[in-house]
Amino acid sequence: MKVATFNVNSLRKRLPIVLQWLERHQPDVLCLQETKVQDSEFPLTALATSGYEITFRGMKAYNGVAILSRTKPEAISYGFDDGGETEDARLLRVVIQGIPIINTYVPQGFEIDSPKYQYKLGWYDRLRKHFETHLSPKEPAIWCGDMNVAPRPIDVHSPEKHLKHVCYHEDARNAYGKTVAWGFEDVFCRLYPDRQQFTFFDYRAPSALAANKGWRIDHILATPPLAQRCQLVDVDLEPRRATDPSDHTVLWAEFST
Repeated sequence: MKVATFNVNSLRKRLPIVLQWLERHQPDVLCLQETKVQDSEFPLTALATSGYEITFRGMKAYNGVAILSRTKPEAISYGFDDGGETEDARLLRVVIQGIPIINTYVPQGFEIDSPKYQYKLGWYDRLRKHFETHLSPKEPAIWCGDMNVAPRPIDVHSPEKHLKHVCYHEDARNAYGKTVAWGFEDVFCRLYPDRQQFTFFDYRAPSALAANKGWRIDHILATPPLAQRCQLVDVDLEPRRATDPSDHTVLWAEFST
């Protein structure tokens, strides 16, 4: 099973990039984040030409998640079910070939002293409880998406300059780490613990990609029974080099099944 994740930063703008990547790489599952389109305007017809099953939930101008899969999901659920804000445009869970796949677009947090940052930390706590309710670390499961956290110094350029950034601040890394510790393994780190590869290159720094000044904030994780079957993981920079690209690029992993 080949699983990929891509924050498209507006699906309608990146549609040619997505369709080209699907045709070229033929993943079994592609998880998209930040689609930025309400359901009534989702480009379903254009994407249907790819032959993939399409599951999505979005809103106007912000957030939005989608999963494209070769086979029809056996189950689908949107958002949290803990009585709080549902966040169904940030959290999508499907079951493909018996494997739960959770696609998340975690809040960025804005600024350290902002209520949005505290909301981000709480979001991770809710997500851990969501895993406790719906999954088992002893059974195969995949969690992927834009986590808005670079967990290690190697995962961000010039880490000493970003200690107060909402995607590298100690509290954000701890919140993410606690959620991972529920029972997931980062398959990129498992296979390549010393490799530096970034998935995000800021638009505000036009030379960021050429200078390799980026962040690894998009992740694919799996529970131990599946993580040990991960054979390949890679970051594909071609979508970031494309015309009118997203500021993120595609991360993919391949599992033996």
